Amino acid sequence: MGKPTGFLEYNRELPPNKAVNERVKDYREFVLPFSKINVEKQAARCMDCGVPFCHSGCPLGNNIPDFNDMVYKDNWKAAYKILISTNNFPEFTGRICPAPCEAACVLSINKEPTAIELIEKNIIERAFKEGWVQANLPLLRTNKKVAVVGSGPAGLAAAAQLNSAGHWVTVFERANRLGGLLRYGIPDFKLEKSLIDRRLAVMEAEGIQFKTNAHIGKNISVKELQNDFDAILLSGGSTVPRDLSLNGRELKGVHFAMDFLTQQNKRLAGDPIDKAEELLATAKNVLVIGGGDTGSDCVGTSIRQGAKTVTQIELLPKPPASKNVKTPWPQVPAVLKTSSSQEEGCVRHWSVNTKAFVGDSKGRLKGVQLVDVQWTNGSFKELPETERIIPCELALLAIGFMHPEPYGMLKDIQVELDARGNVATQKFQTSVPGVFAAGDMRRGQSLVVHAISEGREAAYAIDTYLTGSSVLESKNHSLISIIGK
Repeated sequence: MGKPTGFLEYNRELPPNKAVNERVKDYREFVLPFSKINVEKQAARCMDCGVPFCHSGCPLGNNIPDFNDMVYKDNWKAAYKILISTNNFPEFTGRICPAPCEAACVLSINKEPTAIELIEKNIIERAFKEGWVQANLPLLRTNKKVAVVGSGPAGLAAAAQLNSAGHWVTVFERANRLGGLLRYGIPDFKLEKSLIDRRLAVMEAEGIQFKTNAHIGKNISVKELQNDFDAILLSGGSTVPRDLSLNGRELKGVHFAMDFLTQQNKRLAGDPIDKAEELLATAKNVLVIGGGDTGSDCVGTSIRQGAKTVTQIELLPKPPASKNVKTPWPQVPAVLKTSSSQEEGCVRHWSVNTKAFVGDSKGRLKGVQLVDVQWTNGSFKELPETERIIPCELALLAIGFMHPEPYGMLKDIQVELDARGNVATQKFQTSVPGVFAAGDMRRGQSLVVHAISEGREAAYAIDTYLTGSSVLESKNHSLISIIGK
């Protein structure tokens, strides 16, 4: 433990953001630099607990006290080696992870937790700056070939792990650019796409092959994949969005959130946009339906596009502002949070239900009918006297995803699905021998950090399937080893 009294001497401190009136002028990341000394002070707050609950809070099982200690001692290269041993992409999680590890930090019982996400981000950025991030080719090749379908965080993590084990890995992506959710679902102001390209360049130098515009089940058959590869990993995500079956749903101006976000990311990348299908919030009253992270991303994007007003509604009741007895430590607390996008000029309402979409004579959205609800014992009832129509020309549905697309590839490969419509697996292997699944396609819509963990665990399972054992790190395997079973 670097500084036993650090948590008493230093308060939690995070780097400032650009002023709102400046950052909404573009789509660049807006978190300002933080000095090396300040980061080391934040690392000194780590208590090096006897039982580090941050380990279990992190889906990847990152060795958080160890890399905090190295940062405090100014041994950043050692901190990088510790971090990268369990996390393939800390440059992503250090920016867009909600940090469940911080919720589990022992300090958070009665103080502000250690700034783990900040430290993680600074470690990896220092590593790239110093040239410590290098392509590491495997010493030996097994001559086994693995196809990874989907280049989101789960697929990329699995590809990196399998390649390090010596297998030949090819990643197939149906879009024209790599990255999946990272590329198309996360706004640039939260994750600039040059960071993805920087990592992909390292992976390519390590021997991983990438094929874009490769839609399995359309321009590449499942049979072709099965004939050419020794194992297949399905990591295509949960891409069927949850919808609202309401009057007026067909109106022009009612769209899924991901269609809106994807189009803006393509626009920034210089990809062609069909003008007939162009989605813009400019000079419109925007209603974002859904109070989660995707909804928040829609808020920030709408503001940058010059929306007239932005309103965000949530069906669930407003969470408490501080401690919530229903989610005690070390659980992630269900408390009121305000994202950077919501700070930029959004009106928020809770306990509101959407009743209908209202259109004009030309089939265009002009308003949304809403009603307040009252929650009792987990169910709600509408309050008819609160029913109203608000002006709205763009409504964005940010209410989550159902499951992966059941047609096309999944139908062709004939894998079994579970009760929720996700790909059913046993130890990441599907009902079809040699075919595995990971990420949202397997577990349902979740966090990027869970996707990376899924990819790593699936790689361990595939390596074991191909060779009889595995040299790869596995959080689950490590835990089993510790308890002696």
